[in-house]
Amino acid sequence: MDVYLIDGTYELFRHYFAVPGATDEKGNEIGAVRGVLASMISLLEKGATHLGVATDHVVESFRNDLYAGYKTGEGVPEELMSQFPLLEEALGAMGILVWAMIEFEADDALAAAAVKAAQEKGVDKVIICTPDKDLSQCVVADKIVQLDRRKNEIRNAEGVVTKFGIKPESIPDYLALVGDTSDGYPGLPGWGAKGAASVLSVYPHLEDIPRDAKSWHSSIRGSAKLADTLFTSWDDAILFRQLATLRTDVPVFDHIDELHWKGPTPAFEALCTRLKSPNLFKKTNAVPRSF
Repeated sequence: MDVYLIDGTYELFRHYFAVPGATDEKGNEIGAVRGVLASMISLLEKGATHLGVATDHVVESFRNDLYAGYKTGEGVPEELMSQFPLLEEALGAMGILVWAMIEFEADDALAAAAVKAAQEKGVDKVIICTPDKDLSQCVVADKIVQLDRRKNEIRNAEGVVTKFGIKPESIPDYLALVGDTSDGYPGLPGWGAKGAASVLSVYPHLEDIPRDAKSWHSSIRGSAKLADTLFTSWDDAILFRQLATLRTDVPVFDHIDELHWKGPTPAFEALCTRLKSPNLFKKTNAVPRSF
């Protein structure tokens, strides 16, 4: 079987900016939630049988305690933030396992679920549905892959190397050097994507990089300047790598059968009525179940 792990936060943001807004009878925004549910139906119609969705129930996490500049919910439209609880409720009513993160982030739940699912008997492939570069660190050969559903592109371990110039296990080190503006940390001055890839393709982790730039591989340009920046900003680099490293110890599920979709719950019809989308209920019920 294949296991699909979906980044619910990404999906909600994507649909919020992609589909027309809509409100329920009380004037609450519901358009993005309806879009995500339709997207989940599409996955099920294409044959997905085991799936789970991770969401950021709150934007802040333990990483905000580590670094003051880490991302917060500031600037996120209220009409978008207000849909997270509704999305979690709707997915649960639809019969899909949801991990609503508070202390950790949705990406941590996806990483933990990917590692655990890949170890389960009978699992052929784990497909992490998000284009987020953070999740590239979880890719393992053809066993754990990323899927950009919008572009219909799958990224396996070879694909990570093609895109970033480094292996999946070096992604946290890479992000520590180049930074991640979406998460709110800047990386190190003078370190761009090409420089980081050229170094980490030879020395996979920060600790592997020689302090003496003269010892660096001859293919690496600007080694003296890069080395000076790295080792004078070493503590920042280690902190940024900690921020970029996804936690795989997040509680997600005890047995793979918890991800087995067996149809919507009795609460789903009423929820679709609240969403003014009776067609979502009809389409969900029309999806064949596997037992």
